[in-house]
Amino acid sequence: MSGRDWRLFGRIHAKLYQRLGGRFVGTVGLGRKVLLLTTTGRKSGLKRTTPLVYMPLGNRQVIYASNGGKESPPAWWLNLQAKPEATIQIGNAISEVRARAANESEYADIWPEAETY
Repeated sequence: MSGRDWRLFGRIHAKLYQRLGGRFVGTVGLGRKVLLLTTTGRKSGLKRTTPLVYMPLGNRQVIYASNGGKESPPAWWLNLQAKPEATIQIGNAISEVRARAANESEYADIWPEAETY
């Protein structure tokens, strides 16, 4: 799929997730959970919503700033770096969050769990 196709798929997935409260589209293969992340565009100032696989870890949600194997980071990560205040939706629950990168110690704790998730 092209980048354009993935963006269209993401928009459709996000709309279905919002309408269905995460039912039927709140997980992907192997039971991985999906949340909706809404960031503010660093250039446009517009709200952008992206469905992302996440790993629950205690009272935190861990998301990975991967971009489908590309060298460049995903736009949502660049948006979070510019403005870390965001919204996540898990099922019907919507929460205001402040995102940040894991520090070295947290990364060391998270990565073994992530490899098996």
